Amino acid sequence: MTASPAVAILQSSSTNFNSSFYTSLYSSSLLRLNSSRRPLPEVFGQKSISKAGEHYNIRAAKVYSLRAEEQRVIQEEAPQMLDTFPSFEVSPGLAHPLGVSEVESGINFAIFSQHASAVTLCIFLPKSIHDGVIELALDPQKNCTGNIWHICIKELPQGDVLYGYRIDGPRNWHEGHRFDNSIILIDPYAKLIEGRRTFGDNSSKMCRFLGTYDFNSLPFDWGENYKLPNILENDLVIYEINVRAFTADETSGLDLNQRGSYLGLIEKIPHLLELGVNAVELLPVFEFDELEFQRRPNTRDHMINTWGYSTMNFFAPMSRYASCGGGPVGASREFKEMVRALHGAGIEVILDVVYNHTNEADDENPYTTSFRGIDNKVYYMMDLNNNAQLLNFSGCGNTFNCNHPVVMELILESLRHWVTEYHVDGFRFDLASVLCRGADGTPINAPPLVKAIAKDSVLSRCKIIAEPWDCGGLYLVGKFPNWDRWAEWNGKYRDDIRRFIKGDAGMKGNFATRIAGSADLYRVNKRKPYHSVNFVIAHDGFTLYDLVSYNSKHNDANGEGGNDGCNDNFSWNCGIEGETSDANINALRSQQMKNFHLALMVSQGTPMMLMGDEYGHTRYGNNNSYGHDTAINNFQWGQLEARKNDHFRFFSKMIKFRLSHSVLRKENFIDKSEVTWLEDNWFNDESRFLAFMLHDGNGGDIYLAFNAHHFSVKTAIPSPPRNRSWYRVVDTNLKSPDDFITEGVAGISETYNVAPYSAILLEAKQ
Repeated sequence: MTASPAVAILQSSSTNFNSSFYTSLYSSSLLRLNSSRRPLPEVFGQKSISKAGEHYNIRAAKVYSLRAEEQRVIQEEAPQMLDTFPSFEVSPGLAHPLGVSEVESGINFAIFSQHASAVTLCIFLPKSIHDGVIELALDPQKNCTGNIWHICIKELPQGDVLYGYRIDGPRNWHEGHRFDNSIILIDPYAKLIEGRRTFGDNSSKMCRFLGTYDFNSLPFDWGENYKLPNILENDLVIYEINVRAFTADETSGLDLNQRGSYLGLIEKIPHLLELGVNAVELLPVFEFDELEFQRRPNTRDHMINTWGYSTMNFFAPMSRYASCGGGPVGASREFKEMVRALHGAGIEVILDVVYNHTNEADDENPYTTSFRGIDNKVYYMMDLNNNAQLLNFSGCGNTFNCNHPVVMELILESLRHWVTEYHVDGFRFDLASVLCRGADGTPINAPPLVKAIAKDSVLSRCKIIAEPWDCGGLYLVGKFPNWDRWAEWNGKYRDDIRRFIKGDAGMKGNFATRIAGSADLYRVNKRKPYHSVNFVIAHDGFTLYDLVSYNSKHNDANGEGGNDGCNDNFSWNCGIEGETSDANINALRSQQMKNFHLALMVSQGTPMMLMGDEYGHTRYGNNNSYGHDTAINNFQWGQLEARKNDHFRFFSKMIKFRLSHSVLRKENFIDKSEVTWLEDNWFNDESRFLAFMLHDGNGGDIYLAFNAHHFSVKTAIPSPPRNRSWYRVVDTNLKSPDDFITEGVAGISETYNVAPYSAILLEAKQ
C-alpha cells in the first residue's frame, strides 16, 4: 500500500554502512512536498529554471528496529516530531540528466519509472547533520515530467550523502509489475554505491546498498605525460584477470589492507610486463554483493561470489576493491590510479561487463535492490502469456530487457561513463546474445543496442568483444551482428584446439582452420582475423592445468550436487585423474600445456589467456568456481616463484616471440602465398599430425609441426628460404631451458623426429 503521513517505514536495526557518521536508521523524517498546483517548468537545456524554492513542513515518523531480514509497513497512531531536523529548500528540479547532478540551484535528483504512481526520495545525511533518514515524497503534479520524477534540494552537502527511492505502483503481477514501497531502491544512474566496506564481511551480510555521490573531490590528475596505449587489435595479447583474486592471497606479499584491491593490482604490474601481455580483461568490477548467496538458507549459502557476475549498478566501481575499506569514493579514485598505472606500462584495460542480467534473481527468491522495484516491466524480459514470469536466458533468473529504448540508453550511458570518467579501453560483453533479443526474447537480426554500441562516437576507440551465446541456446559464434566492429570470443577455436591437441580423431582440418584465423567464420564483409578472440582457457571452465589433469568436473564444493558447470570440457587427464606423483604423467601434462600455449600464440587472431595459467594454477577439477574466495581462485605467488624458470619462462618467451614476429599477427587473412600446408593427408581422420610454414615475405619464415599421436613422427623439413638456415626455437618435448631457445639452435637436418604429444617451431635465420 502507499505510505501516508501516519505510516512508519521500518528498517533493520542491523543496517550497516560501515561509516562512522552514518546512523543505523533509528529514526526517520518524512517530508511531503506541497501539493499546490502550478505549471510545470521547462526542464530541457537549462541549468536551473524553477522558481525560487519553497520551504516545506517535515513530518516525523519513528522507525522501529526489526530483524535484518524484515522490511514492512506498520500503522503509527501518534507520529512524533523529531527534536531537531535540517531545513531544506526544495524546488521541482530537472528531468535531465538522470541520476544525481550538481546544478546552480543545488543537488538535483532524477529517476525514470514509467509505471510508478508514487516516488519517495530517501536521504541519509552524515550523522553530524541529521541522525536519521529524510523521506521526500515527490508530487506527481510538480515533480514528474513524462516518466521522469525529479527534485532539486538546495544546500544539500556535496558528498557523504546516501540516497535511494521508495517506489509504488500497480500490484498486478500478471501484468509484469513488482512494486514494493517498503524497499529503498538504488538509483540505476547512481555513480557510486555505498554498502559494506570489507569484502566478505559476514557480520554485515544483510547490509543495505544505497547510492551516493561526490562533488567535493577535485578532478582526477591523469598526469602531464599521460596517454592512452591505443594498441592495434592485431597486436593485443589479453590476460583475463580477477582484481580481487590476483592479490588476495597472503603469498602476494602485500599488506593485508592492500590485498585484493585496485592498488594491489598496481603492485603486480611488473609481473604482467615480465609475462609480456599488453591488455588486461578484468572480471566484473561493477558494484555487486559478494554475499548474496548468504541472505537466505540455501545449498549455496556457504559461498562468496568472487567472480562478480551479478551486477547491482552499471556505473559504480566495486567499492570493496578499494584498499583499507576506502568505500566508494576511494574505490573510484583507486580504480583511476590503477588504469593510469596500467596505461603508463603500455597495458590496456578491458572490462568484462554484465548487461544480460542483474543481481535481482528470479520471481521465486527475488533480491530486489533496484530495477525490479523501479519498473520491472521495463527493465526485464517477461512472458506476458504466462503470468508475466521473468524470462531466463542468462541462467541467473532474469534477463535484462536490453533493446527497450530506456534500457538501451542506460547501457550506452554506462559504457560512455567508463570510457570518459575511467579511461577504459574496451569491453567484453558477457552472454552477449541476450543483447540480440527483443522484449519477449525473440532473436533480432539487427539489434538496436548492438548497432548503437558499434556506431557510438564515444565508444569508437574501444575494443568491443561479444561472448556470442547465451543460456537460451542463441549461439552466434561467427554470426554475431557486428557492423565490422564487434569481435567475438571464438568458442569454436577453444573446442577445436582442445580436441586436436588431446588427440581426438578427425580434427586436423579444423585445427588448421583455427590456427589460420577462422576465415570460415570471420572472412565476411570487412571483418578481420583479430575479430576472433582466440582462447583455450577462460575464467569459467577448467584452468589449463586442470584441462590436462581431469577428465571430469569436480564441483561438489559448489553445493549443487555437481550439477553446475559444463560437462563438455574436451579435456584429457593424461592417464590419471587429478593430482599424482607419477613423474611421467606430470611431464606429459607439462608438455601438453606448452602445446596449447604454443598453438594459441601462433594462431592468427587475438589471443587471450587466463591468469594463473602461466604457472599452472589448479582448481582441483572445479570448472565453475565462482563462489570460492580461497586458493581455488586466488593467484598463488609462491607457486609462480617455484615455476619461474621452467613453466613461466616458456609462457613468457612464447608471448614475446609472437609480439616480435608480425607474421603471427596479420591484419588481414592469410592467403596462399603466405602459408604452405605441408600436408597431403587431409581426409585421413586418423592423422593427428600437422606441419606448415608461414612466409613473412622477407625470408624470415616460420615452420611449425604439431604431433598429437601417441608415437613419434619423423617428418621431412623443407628447405629454408635462400641464404637462410633453420634454427630450432621451440620443442615442447624438451625440458627447460631447451624447450625454448630465443636465438635458436642451429644444425637442423632434413628430417626431424617430433616426439609424441609435442610440437616444434623452427625459424629461418641468416
